[in-house]
Amino acid sequence: MTVAHPVIRTVLGDVSPEALGRCDYHEHLFQVSPLLPGDELDEEEASAAEAASLRLAGVDAMVEATPTGLGRDPAAVARISAATGLAVVHVTGAHRSEHYGEGHWLTAAAEDDLVARFTADILDGFPAEDSPGRSSRATGPDGTPVRAGMVKAGVGYWRIDPFERRVLAAAATTAGAAGVPVMVHLEHGSAAWEVLDALAAGGLAADRVVLAHADRNLDPGLHAELTLAGAYLGYDGMARHREAPDTAILDCLERVVAAGDRHRMLLGGDVARRSRYRAYGGIPGLDYLPARFLPRVRERVGADVLEQLLITNPARLLTLSR
Repeated sequence: MTVAHPVIRTVLGDVSPEALGRCDYHEHLFQVSPLLPGDELDEEEASAAEAASLRLAGVDAMVEATPTGLGRDPAAVARISAATGLAVVHVTGAHRSEHYGEGHWLTAAAEDDLVARFTADILDGFPAEDSPGRSSRATGPDGTPVRAGMVKAGVGYWRIDPFERRVLAAAATTAGAAGVPVMVHLEHGSAAWEVLDALAAGGLAADRVVLAHADRNLDPGLHAELTLAGAYLGYDGMARHREAPDTAILDCLERVVAAGDRHRMLLGGDVARRSRYRAYGGIPGLDYLPARFLPRVRERVGADVLEQLLITNPARLLTLSR
């Protein structure tokens, strides 16, 4: 794919990297998974209210990280983006196997079929409905197709099964051809090097990859090595105090900023649960990241580094490559 000038692909069209602003690299406005019964995000009005709260708290953009077959609704995301002023980059791709359940049509797809689906989402626009066949296109408020600007893949805990390996290969091929970056879900932060090796085998360099949930394994030495190898790390485990207190995440982040490459770090919330969205009746809500966590990041590493993590780094990653 060739672009005349640097752009980031949002659900409302392409924008310049300078226009993106403060970006939350990982959230979900819609999501339905057999792994999360009772935690469905499936109400446009409620999801719009959560998006508005994020925007009101000072975030300008987010990545909608729900891939194929998990209740995504790109047309609704476009409407929410237009109504709230929150720029949204939507992923295509697929999650780890467990999210689909036995017999799901997507898990039987061949690598070439996955490439075709992911590429069509980026170049032509999302289908109106996820199905084995392509339906009519999802459109935004102005009637134009809603397109993806990133590919997602996922792996299990210290496991890359055959479906996940096909998705990684398809993601690498799609990203190389369409110029988009790749986000990979690491279960508990595991298998980072193995994922990078699998993507490299498909021709994708580490500097086009963000490893989501890196902070579910609070290992600053490993994180520094990964950033120095060129990979982006997604820190999105805040407000999960059963797993780790926010202080532990801040400690790790501060050490990686000092020892690794701070140009390769991103921040997001990945709240992703009905029970954790205020508009659905839960807590703490999407604005926990800007309201509660980011002020503590600023205290630890300073305003300049925080701007790097929120503005400069995501804009660089999300910019389409030629």
